[in-house]
Amino acid sequence: EMNKEGEISAMPPVYADTSEKNADIVIQLGSWAKKDKSGKVYESSAGFVLPNGAIRSPDASWIKIERLEKLNEKERQGFINICPDFVIELRSSSDSLSKLKAKMLEYIENGAKLGWLIDPTKSKVYIYRPNKPIEVLENPRILKGENILKGFELDLSEIL
Repeated sequence: EMNKEGEISAMPPVYADTSEKNADIVIQLGSWAKKDKSGKVYESSAGFVLPNGAIRSPDASWIKIERLEKLNEKERQGFINICPDFVIELRSSSDSLSKLKAKMLEYIENGAKLGWLIDPTKSKVYIYRPNKPIEVLENPRILKGENILKGFELDLSEIL
């Protein structure tokens, strides 16, 4: 990834247990999106150029189809110049919580409408929304996509 100042940070591979949890998240989000058809889902290897110039790769993300359709074929290749509407970051045991929180704020400041920072190490979820205080949930079983991802529910029973 690259921050808005152009400094590159190497992201080491995650441990197997985190990868398994992230796969579960992407599968659930992707299954909902296939039925809903209102947007597209991306997994952790997709890079997005945010309006502030940073290049970020959330663990899972979703973009409204209307926003994607405004991009031409050339703009859809490489890193897309767009901030996802919805992002998920899944904390692994090697991640800094403060760095992930800063990244979540950056997504919101650059146009994300909803963000979930899932911390299995502490069984907490931090919910980020524009112009609202961060909401912290202790050991939730289900997260709902609110009015951004209507009808989406993430089952956390095997993630937290």
